[in-house]
Amino acid sequence: MSVVKQIQVKSIHSSLANAFVRKHHYSGKVVPNSQLHFGAYLDDKLHGVMQFGPSLDKSKIQGLVKGTGWNEFIELNRMAFDDTLPKNSESRCIAIALRLIKKHAPHIKWVVSFADGTQCGDGTIYRASGFKLTDIRKNTKIYNLPTGEVVNKFTYDKSKYVVMANGKASGSIWMNKMNATLAKWYQFRYILFIDKTKQKDLTVPILPFSAIADAGAKMYKGKRAELESKALGFQPEESGAIPTGTHHTEL
Repeated sequence: MSVVKQIQVKSIHSSLANAFVRKHHYSGKVVPNSQLHFGAYLDDKLHGVMQFGPSLDKSKIQGLVKGTGWNEFIELNRMAFDDTLPKNSESRCIAIALRLIKKHAPHIKWVVSFADGTQCGDGTIYRASGFKLTDIRKNTKIYNLPTGEVVNKFTYDKSKYVVMANGKASGSIWMNKMNATLAKWYQFRYILFIDKTKQKDLTVPILPFSAIADAGAKMYKGKRAELESKALGFQPEESGAIPTGTHHTEL
């Protein structure tokens, strides 16, 4: 039996999952609204964690698939593995986690996740796991602070750093006050259908994976491909910006 097939995936406590993510995820941070926590074990040792929970802005994400109920989708919002497990371990563990979700939470029809091309990669593991690429857009929310910290402007606790006249800190104002700079590169949105019949209700185009290279947006393990000079223009859409010329191309 291959080592990959010896990996066991099981539900774990949030405290154990959070500690692992803080240590091994490139951001060093957890998503506080994660609800489902899965651990990947080999020889009874934890080597990977996948955390699922509601999207921060469910009302926006819900509309990506027509007819989706409020609790019929979930986000894979953190995935972290150490360097012990062999190649293809992540995709196998995602597949097992999704089977567990299908069995124990059959009301969940699909999963959304985002790859951060400003810090990590363009979603190689998602593509290997059967996710569909549905959006490529230039980053507008990840910022670098002078301290070296990387933050999301929507989830960062701004109040402890900047207080405005009205007692609140928001938007670009606090970013300017802190001399934060927008991280360059791209964000990628992926969707996987647990219920395959729901794919027909997708309200945004499925992009071919080649659209990533066409847009000059490739990135792997924090290293950008030297394609930036070939980047295509982006056009705004209700669902986000996507490369021109790929709207009707299926995988």
